[in-house]
Amino acid sequence: YGRELGSPPPPPLLLLLLWVTGQAAPVAGLGSDAELQIERRFVPDECPRTVRSGDFVRYHYVGTFPDGQKFDSSYDRDSTFNVFVGKGQLITGMDQALVGMCVNERRFVKIPPNACYGTGVIPPNSVLHFDVLLMDIWNSEDQVQIHTYFKPPSCPRTIQVSDFVRYHYNGTFLDGTLFDSSHNRMKTYDTYVGIGWLIPGMDKGLLGMCVGEKRIITIPPFLAYGEDGDGKDIPGQASLVFDVALLDLHNPKDSISIENKVVPENCERISQSGDFLRYHYNGTLLDGTLFDSSYSRNRTFDTYIGQGYVIPGMDEGLLGVCIGEKRRIVVPPHLGYGEEGRGNIPGSAVLVFDIHVIDFHNPSDSISITSHYKPPDCSVLSKKGDYLKYHYNASLLDGTLLDSTWNLGKTYNIVLGSGQVVLGMDMGLREMCVGEKRTVIIPPHLGYGEAGVDGEVPGSAVLVFDIELLELVAGLPEGYMFIWNGEVSPNLFEEIDKDGNGEVLLEEFSEYIHAQVASGKGKLAPGFDAELVVKNMFTNQDRNGDGKVTAEEFKLKDQEAKHDEL
Repeated sequence: YGRELGSPPPPPLLLLLLWVTGQAAPVAGLGSDAELQIERRFVPDECPRTVRSGDFVRYHYVGTFPDGQKFDSSYDRDSTFNVFVGKGQLITGMDQALVGMCVNERRFVKIPPNACYGTGVIPPNSVLHFDVLLMDIWNSEDQVQIHTYFKPPSCPRTIQVSDFVRYHYNGTFLDGTLFDSSHNRMKTYDTYVGIGWLIPGMDKGLLGMCVGEKRIITIPPFLAYGEDGDGKDIPGQASLVFDVALLDLHNPKDSISIENKVVPENCERISQSGDFLRYHYNGTLLDGTLFDSSYSRNRTFDTYIGQGYVIPGMDEGLLGVCIGEKRRIVVPPHLGYGEEGRGNIPGSAVLVFDIHVIDFHNPSDSISITSHYKPPDCSVLSKKGDYLKYHYNASLLDGTLLDSTWNLGKTYNIVLGSGQVVLGMDMGLREMCVGEKRTVIIPPHLGYGEAGVDGEVPGSAVLVFDIELLELVAGLPEGYMFIWNGEVSPNLFEEIDKDGNGEVLLEEFSEYIHAQVASGKGKLAPGFDAELVVKNMFTNQDRNGDGKVTAEEFKLKDQEAKHDEL
């Protein structure tokens, strides 16, 4: 203080003795009426460092005369007093009184005239009282201090020079005063490390951190904002304390990384560019924060791969997977959503996808048939028009059961080629003999397509049918719904027209046809509604649509020179 007020240099430093009890302590060499007295009014519970000669300190003070009259106060200037200790920049009493103080310690100092200003602005022989609060302490030999108070069990990678990081922080001064916080802005601080984008102390303090690690970085001012501060919230010569939590880390040179979690033993086919995949995923940030999940929607994510339908990192990461495989794909932001992010994905975020491949196919795929059992006599094979009865289990490629006729206790019955089943099943049931067991795999474009069956079959799903053919009734030649098994009567019309009135009604026609079928002389196409077939036959003969067939309308149609259809 004396230097600033133009007073002469202070006398040599005197040894300051502090009483442990915190009471006033006399200074050696001074009489009882001229003692430097120090009262420790508040001492913080933690005191990792105390002032030593040569340290630089920042403190607040109020200076008063013994009668309580104030003669000076740093608070009035809204600025701490910043000075080196023990280098003659302070009056002797204050130089001694600051030694041993902790940050946030408050001392009441009584300085006698012979350790004070002597003559000058302060009246001669004045005893001065100072109420001192220490705010900051550092030394020119200090370095960045790092205290890690949490480190995750797994640390596969640490920050290196030129890495890009995303972290949260609270920035305080040594006395604990908060000057900035990314938490308050609800946005991480995103920056490159080691290339001058940060203050030197932070550039150094972040090196070696793991994602998920939390550390306290203490930076002296000459590695922070120096003598001038930042011009806003950080004063000059301030030590800074950053409480940092690292959320994300990548390097612009990174590619995706793949970790296989589960790979099925049987992997007959791996995905390729152009395939269509159905998969489940959990999408998280590197710190484990979930941003999306197909499981929560109870629906797979369905997409083509290798064709730009998904972010580049996933396009690459989904290649070479097996059905049923589980893998982790880590995507750096330049192969993800970039600097801008998307939705609840922050900009410059590394993404972690834990995927489970349910199925995949290619639009060029046909059905796949694997026969597991054929009886010794397998000469009669199913064909278009045949009536089949069979059992099946229907499942997805991952084994999820969709339907089972065995569970229902009854067969499924169809006519091949009549459009009663999906095209892939119609193809898969052909050339099959009674007693045969086979597996038919049907891609979605030959199954239920993109829409699927609501509540039963997912859209774009590959289907697996395990089939056992139990019964086969040979169908009629294509285009026929009824045939004669023997020679056709030359008086057919007369036989149908029992009342001989020259007109055949539907009732007469139906009665006659059913009689021929019952006697084995005729055969209706199997698997169809017999009454509907007969009605259609009658309608075909009723040329003018008047509800009756005359002899002129009655026609016969040759069928392979032996059989005829009405």
